[in-house]
Amino acid sequence: MSKSALTPSTIRIGRRYRANRLDGPYDAIVIGSGIGGLCTAALLSKAGQKVLVLEQHYTAGGYTHSYARNGYEWDVGVHYIGDVGSPHTVVRKLFDTITDGKLKWAPMDENYDRFFLGDRVVNLRAGKQGFRESLLEAFPQEEEAIDRYMALLGKMASGMQLYTLSKLAPSFLGPLLGKGLKKGLPNYFNRCTYDVLRELTDNEELIGALTGQWGDYGVTPRQSSFLIHSLIVKHFIHGGYYPVGGASEIAKTIIPVIQRSGGEVFTYADVTGILVEKGKAVGVRMADGEEIRSPRVISNAGIINTFEHLLPRETCEKIGYPRQREQVTPSMPHIGLYIGLKGTPQELQLPKTNFWVYPSADHDGNVARFLENTDAEFPVVYISFPAAKDPDYQNRWPGTSTIEVVAPTTYEMFEPWKDTIWGKRGDDYEARKQAITERLMAMVYEKLPQLKGRVDYVETSTPLSTAWFCRYSQGELYGLNHTPERFDQRWLRPKTKVPGLYLTGQDILTCGVAGAMIGGLLTSVSILGYKGLPMAKRIFVDRGKSGVDEQVVAPA
Repeated sequence: MSKSALTPSTIRIGRRYRANRLDGPYDAIVIGSGIGGLCTAALLSKAGQKVLVLEQHYTAGGYTHSYARNGYEWDVGVHYIGDVGSPHTVVRKLFDTITDGKLKWAPMDENYDRFFLGDRVVNLRAGKQGFRESLLEAFPQEEEAIDRYMALLGKMASGMQLYTLSKLAPSFLGPLLGKGLKKGLPNYFNRCTYDVLRELTDNEELIGALTGQWGDYGVTPRQSSFLIHSLIVKHFIHGGYYPVGGASEIAKTIIPVIQRSGGEVFTYADVTGILVEKGKAVGVRMADGEEIRSPRVISNAGIINTFEHLLPRETCEKIGYPRQREQVTPSMPHIGLYIGLKGTPQELQLPKTNFWVYPSADHDGNVARFLENTDAEFPVVYISFPAAKDPDYQNRWPGTSTIEVVAPTTYEMFEPWKDTIWGKRGDDYEARKQAITERLMAMVYEKLPQLKGRVDYVETSTPLSTAWFCRYSQGELYGLNHTPERFDQRWLRPKTKVPGLYLTGQDILTCGVAGAMIGGLLTSVSILGYKGLPMAKRIFVDRGKSGVDEQVVAPA
């Protein structure tokens, strides 16, 4: 079993930055090539704008990138996507728009998620009827509560339409908009998830099963907003899908659309600051000292990075950011395990089903015990099988398979090494990683005993890895925490109080691939104004007949 290797990745998407390769002027500059940034750039490019995307990593894609090492390939964030099985859903239509229909999807098993809640196992099957029957099989005495729960999910779509469109309203309408949202949204829309579910049932095991996907948004039932919980559930209710060719196909198919209007996506392009002159954003400063000018700067670097590391402090104070910052917190950091195995998924009996392993159905209690003592059981261990999900994997890496494991952790466990360099953090750091690796591998072998002796390679990432490659300083996976307080912040919207500066990605709407991507759509419409309305109408309104229950927006 190998430790972390320093062999460079063979998957590099995007063109390497050099100042002499710039071909301005550009209509807009996008900081960060995550899906929100790429989506914004592609949509602006389709409107005829020349857009420059700057990515500090060696490959484009943000959390949608893949990497290869020692003869294996893994994604880092695209474990599964929902709502792409029909060409008429919002998510699928948006993907087809920004990739010119080049990105293809493979369905997972009908049983797309499996929850291990202590000794109880709950299998979620695709489709509204399959989903309902899955819950009834596990909780036959809770039919009324389950049906009431599904009715609530059905009512959330119209509320989400109103909430999403509110992100485009002029800021001076804020007070009036706030009153309108309170009157127009159902009273459970942005309440605590646990409180909403507790009104449906007092069966804590059922509540634990209903919230078994909390790891998809990183907040436990007593802390999360029912808004994000319901979106996640509805997003996957018709099953999970995986991009054919792996997660790197997402950026690979979007970049040509950006280039068609003269734009470019540069990697190794480290932005160190946003240029502000006379109160207006006018460009960016690069690590090499180059200043690139543009009438619009669009940050996909996250709220905290944008306002605390890229903008001048006096600008942030002038627009009131320090006060706003008190209302939001970073999401939970995570550990990632990347496993390579000899043998095909068929030979190793690997499913296309995600495993969610919990000590019990008490998610909040499990997290509290772990935070108090990190030697306690992990509150959740997520196990994914990308080589099994991707029908093209064997063409690229024949005779091999991969597994990914994700588990929450604390930043404090790794903080002593925060100022060290990736790959050179020392023996103590490697020893800590190895201890965590062994604990997580024990969980893998417990659920998949046939893999003993078949593991060839293991690599472990920590919050410091995330900070190094993705610039989330606490190693957070989902940007801002998805609490009710977060969704009450009307300043989390595309247009900022700094003229010329826009935000995009998961922090302005919701987390995940689809949430960040639809954030990119909102930013594009905000910039294009009335010229962007036909595009938004085609995606949001003209959805045709899909034969499935569609929703307006949902993250992955």
